[in-house]
Amino acid sequence: MGDVQQLYDQVDTDQDLYGDWQREDSLRARPLFTVLWLITLAVIGIMVLRMTPNGLDGKKYIPVVVAFVPWMACVSAVTLVCALIGRRRALAVVCTLCLLTQLCWHWGYIWTSDERTHELPSVSSLTGGSADRYARVMTLNTKNGLADAQQIVRTVREEHVEVLTLQEANTGLLQRLAAAGLGSALPYSVVAAPTGHDNGGVNVLYTAAKPVSTTGDLIPIEASSVPSACVRMASRTVCFGSVHPFSPRPRNQGLWNSGLDSIAKLQSNARLFVLMGDFNSTWDHASFRFLLGSRFVDSGEQNGSWFHMTYPSNVTLFGGKVKVPPLVEIDHIVHDKSVAVGDLETVTINGSDHRALLGTLDAEGE
Repeated sequence: MGDVQQLYDQVDTDQDLYGDWQREDSLRARPLFTVLWLITLAVIGIMVLRMTPNGLDGKKYIPVVVAFVPWMACVSAVTLVCALIGRRRALAVVCTLCLLTQLCWHWGYIWTSDERTHELPSVSSLTGGSADRYARVMTLNTKNGLADAQQIVRTVREEHVEVLTLQEANTGLLQRLAAAGLGSALPYSVVAAPTGHDNGGVNVLYTAAKPVSTTGDLIPIEASSVPSACVRMASRTVCFGSVHPFSPRPRNQGLWNSGLDSIAKLQSNARLFVLMGDFNSTWDHASFRFLLGSRFVDSGEQNGSWFHMTYPSNVTLFGGKVKVPPLVEIDHIVHDKSVAVGDLETVTINGSDHRALLGTLDAEGE
């Protein structure tokens, strides 16, 4: 009996030691989960800002913060794993709800309901300058005209680009593009006239096919003027535009919203549009979604092929040792729902702080 009693006493001692160890481990982990709760509350705050309505989402630093909403899913996922490992049920539930909400917001980047985007021809089968229903399109913010002109022309040729839009262009860049032979691939161009409210330079548009009509100022906008060229593609006429509203910096308060709202007025225009450029906004901005309305769609959000981050580009830290990846998707191809755009990709162009965005357009996607 004495041996049995000693065994019971030993078990009780082990249980006490295990309980003490658990309590000590819980105390050691408490600061970590306090930090994780604070991070989760910050994520919730950013998600709330994402729901700021059009007209108010341009205040102060709201648009800058909201631009990084897609990354909050990563934060929620990591926090959820830590909560599950640490058996923090309340934290795990909150993180799960955050993650599910973020996935619902960005479902179009994961899965597409538009099967037309999977039926587009490959780049190698496209022929520049044709008048058929397909066209390879490309847009690039050239960073005050500093982008590598020869690389732009090389990309146009390799990708069979038939419509090219540029933002922040200047006379020097246009001359370098001409010298590099862009005219042989895209002989027709529309250059917006310089104004007193240009946003880093003028917008430009090049086409392989001869336009049926052009304008250097598609809409009244308090930003760089929007050049447009209407091109016949099979049985339809598609009007392309190069856009660049102001960025949402504090000194541009009001200009960011008004620029996007001006572009939104094209919803009532009877022509068929494909608008490309640096919109200085993401899918998560209410002002951008207002611009789309019930008529337009963003090719990136509709494509189901993940995000195509375009900014920043060619940025390094610590003397070039660390390359900063693109973090936000602010360059877009916006188009009428009756056309389809797929086969999206981004390309790094030397000299620019944006990546070029390319896609394949089907003008008769219905």
